[in-house]
Amino acid sequence: MKKAALYYLLFFLVFTGPALAEKYEPPVAVEKENFIFYFDNPSYINEAEAALKRTRSKLVDLLQDSLSYKPSVYLVESQAYFNELVSGRFPDWGAAAALPGRELIVIKSPDRFNLGRPLSELLAHEYAHLALHHRTGRYQPPRWFDEGMSMFVSNEWNWTDNLAMSRAAIFGQFLSLEDIEMLNRFGSGKAHVAYAQSYLAVNYLIEEYDLTAVNILLDEIARGGSLDSALMIAVGSDYKGFQNEFYVYLTNRFNIASLFMDTIYLWIFLALVVIVGAVLRFRKKKDYYKKWKRDEQYHSTDFDYGDSDNPEQTDDDEPWRS
Repeated sequence: MKKAALYYLLFFLVFTGPALAEKYEPPVAVEKENFIFYFDNPSYINEAEAALKRTRSKLVDLLQDSLSYKPSVYLVESQAYFNELVSGRFPDWGAAAALPGRELIVIKSPDRFNLGRPLSELLAHEYAHLALHHRTGRYQPPRWFDEGMSMFVSNEWNWTDNLAMSRAAIFGQFLSLEDIEMLNRFGSGKAHVAYAQSYLAVNYLIEEYDLTAVNILLDEIARGGSLDSALMIAVGSDYKGFQNEFYVYLTNRFNIASLFMDTIYLWIFLALVVIVGAVLRFRKKKDYYKKWKRDEQYHSTDFDYGDSDNPEQTDDDEPWRS
């Protein structure tokens, strides 16, 4: 009986021991002036606080809001704990989430996950979501405006977005602004176009109508007005009219010519990488050859050191004496 109990104990330790050893402990709170951090790796807190402070200052000016509340910011290494915090359906390609109702930002830790973007950029993006929802209160802005403003605040636009939009223009893959409401159900390629198009819509709104119009739009949304009436008051067009003028802007900016130019820039960049690599390899080989020549000069392999009857006499077989 004792032998059987011992076997059961060994079985339990072998199969459950690793699981117990790997049990995840959620991070503890570190409270700062404007944020509360829950980081598995606390070494990221200073970087995160600096990025969020910069973003907060920018958002106060953009949205004309005090942002007086303290968001909780999580940086976690556990996928299971990440899923628990976001408590809902989340796309596989997502690295971070904002939950405005809980004043919460959740980001996967770069120590374990490939985030694809700098931590500071992700923090700025997610904080912009919280700030925008705080600005509009009980009423949510449209998804394209929400994502576009977050990208605008975090300065995310780069040449890959430009390339994605050029391809979308060529293959007729522009999305309607209403379609972007379903962004979380998109695959990564379509999501890239949705994010890029959202950024362009907000950027167009700001450039064409300025920040005053943007805040009038947000005021109307916060009062519970329809998007049609909010846009009419802010920019003088209803939703359909705004979309039409935005699509004219898109088709003028992105076409076969822009795709060609983007591709040219890509190949130029790759060519420069190859050239720089070749130059560095050549210099390395040249330095190695020079070192080899010096070594050959000072480390002779010919052990005939001259006249054995006159060993003190210097000759050409002893170059180190010169």
